[in-house]
Amino acid sequence: MADAALFIGFGEVVRGREKHALRNYEDAIKYWNGLQEEGRIASYDVTLLGSHAQLAGYVVARGTDDQLDALRHSKDFRRQLARARLTLDHLVVAEAFTGERIAEWLGEYQEELDQLD
Repeated sequence: MADAALFIGFGEVVRGREKHALRNYEDAIKYWNGLQEEGRIASYDVTLLGSHAQLAGYVVARGTDDQLDALRHSKDFRRQLARARLTLDHLVVAEAFTGERIAEWLGEYQEELDQLD
């Protein structure tokens, strides 16, 4: 079951690297499509944002914990991030909580809050 998510956020294109950034974006879409076709992730969504303080867009990849853990530690994923860092500001990769995971996460948070009383 695809109950885990990975968030990859990115900022504006580094000035002077616009052509490289567009080529990297096209390659990244092929990469994410390939991951989905190979069954290495369940799905992904790309979102580009309008004018914003720092965040220009993001990718949310969905899969199982095992799939996303393997992805995060794979050489091809690290290389994708390295390419992105050459053309984009503010690159961030974070575990994401969606669907039923939100209730689970909030429950754990509440338990920790209760320990403070």
